[in-house]
Amino acid sequence: QVRMVESGGGLVQPGDSLRLSCVASERTYSVGWFRQAPGKGREFVGSINWSDESTYYRDSVRGRFTISKDNAQNTVYLQMNSLKPEDTAVYSCAAQADATSSYNYWGRGTQVTVSS
Repeated sequence: QVRMVESGGGLVQPGDSLRLSCVASERTYSVGWFRQAPGKGREFVGSINWSDESTYYRDSVRGRFTISKDNAQNTVYLQMNSLKPEDTAVYSCAAQADATSSYNYWGRGTQVTVSS
């Protein structure tokens, strides 16, 4: 069982930055970030491959959000810049065990609120 723990959420103003952290109990194939806004379904934000460091982002965050990792700390980061009110959501990280599996191991999430 892979454990994922997010941290770093909070209340910020539009245009501000925030960095989320996701600590994994072990490294897997990749780690994804997802978010769910009130009344909406969960959506993919981006992901990083643990071995080759390739990253993927949804169009609405590309150029504003950056995913990185720290191998020594088994930690994946989501750096969010130029935040907008529509970025308000619960952000969760999840681990993908291998290239053919789904994201099966989830953290509890951390709330990000962007409001003036």
